[in-house]
Amino acid sequence: MRSTVHFLTERIEARKPTRVVTGNPIMLMAGLDDPEYRRVLATADLIVPDGSGVVWAARRLNQPVKERVAGFDLMQELLREGDLRHWSVYLLGSTQEVLEAAEANLARQFPGVRFVGRRNGYFSDQEDEAVIADIRRANPDLLFVARSAANQEPWIAKHEKALAVPVMMGIGGSLDVISGKLKRAPALFRRLGVEWLYRLIQEPWRYKRMLALPKFALKVIRDGDKVLKMR
Repeated sequence: MRSTVHFLTERIEARKPTRVVTGNPIMLMAGLDDPEYRRVLATADLIVPDGSGVVWAARRLNQPVKERVAGFDLMQELLREGDLRHWSVYLLGSTQEVLEAAEANLARQFPGVRFVGRRNGYFSDQEDEAVIADIRRANPDLLFVARSAANQEPWIAKHEKALAVPVMMGIGGSLDVISGKLKRAPALFRRLGVEWLYRLIQEPWRYKRMLALPKFALKVIRDGDKVLKMR
């Protein structure tokens, strides 16, 4: 986490556009099924091991990472740094109600951060140009995109040059937690690597998406160092 925040701080201070992917098993499995999605992941400027399953897989394949860098925690650490450096933030995604509540909570928690714009995630492809123009006018240091994993990563990748934000990062359901709509898994769940189970208890309708987790584990065990090859 420390090296990630240091790297991204340097990118922000230098105003170098950086696309960050918080990789988890569900995203990796989607990349194996969809070559275009795989390209989106592979061309990111920085990929951090979000899911505990990724950390486990890396260790099993003798390519260990130092620690899990959860997207929610990375967002918090960047905002903490931004609080000291007076960085600016644009929030994109989720519902209007969740978005406004999350921004209000973040503004109280990080008074040194400038929240320069927000837009809910319910817009069509035809509205992309207007959304991008609004982000460019706001000229933020950080752009956090809270849409579905199937949408947010391809959207950021497609428009990263036009956006030209120093840090562009998908944060999935983080705003739901920040707004108070959902609770984050207790520390014990996170330490045991079963944060996904707590999420499933809160949102049982996600069970189909979660089926990718055992498939990922089986693929790592079965294929070993060939796990990342296309099927």
